[in-house]
Amino acid sequence: MATGSLIQAWISNMRLKVLNIRYYFCLFLAIGALMLSSCSPESTSSSSSPETASPTETASPTAPNSQVNNLQTDGLPRLDGMATVEMVVNGSPITIEVDGTNAPITAGNFVDLVQRGVYDGLVFHRVVRDPEPFVVQGGDPKSKDTSVPPQLLGRGGFIDPETKLSRYIPLEIKPEDAEEPVYGKTLEAAKVAQKPQLQHTRGAVAMARSQMPNSASSQFYIALADLEFLDGSYAVFGYVTNGMDAVDEIQQGDRIESAKVVQGIDNLKQPDNDDSPEAAPDSPATEEATEDTETDEGN
Repeated sequence: MATGSLIQAWISNMRLKVLNIRYYFCLFLAIGALMLSSCSPESTSSSSSPETASPTETASPTAPNSQVNNLQTDGLPRLDGMATVEMVVNGSPITIEVDGTNAPITAGNFVDLVQRGVYDGLVFHRVVRDPEPFVVQGGDPKSKDTSVPPQLLGRGGFIDPETKLSRYIPLEIKPEDAEEPVYGKTLEAAKVAQKPQLQHTRGAVAMARSQMPNSASSQFYIALADLEFLDGSYAVFGYVTNGMDAVDEIQQGDRIESAKVVQGIDNLKQPDNDDSPEAAPDSPATEEATEDTETDEGN
């Protein structure tokens, strides 16, 4: 299961630390909170968190199956090149360099949602700093409604106002020295030994999802520290280049006052009108479907 893969990665990472029962117990709870509750594709909701998918068939990092890739990326916005997003939280600007060169679909989805104003007014519903810095996570559209209880946040995703359908994007990770990203599976599941081009260093911005690899929608997280054990399992699409001090001050419940594309909007390419707006085949595709997006989304 995805949960098992993430826990195994965590255990390997923690073996390097001093054996301390209290430390391990607290960290286990923190990571567990970050993971979304899992749902099958037939369910009406899906969770999104930094979890990994179980291994499936092999995929080459240099020659991925283009037919599969097209099935997963048709009908989605893409970013051909770089863009800069400025987010304001607690009156402080946070600059994010979005990398469409190495993550065109994930970056395109984020920049498109910023351009639509989706993130304005949304809450950072999960902040994990204890027992050590982990992530701040936000992007659930339901959090704009102040009447929604905090415990119900972390399960929402973007619903296209025109089609009334949820948008999901495939997991997209480009290995180092590869010509194209691997889609729809973790690097471990794809049997790729290389590290990802975009890694979970402090300030990395990535998509939260459930254990289903193609379940990311609008929720994202910012790494508060180097999180190497998440590399290859979650899609990093950019980095905070200015304002990391403001990110360090974010508390649970703080709102994104505004988010706007300040550079590179011309690199955003919208899909053809005759393309389907829906994401990959194994993602929930019903209007009622929701997404838990957190470095762990969900409760």
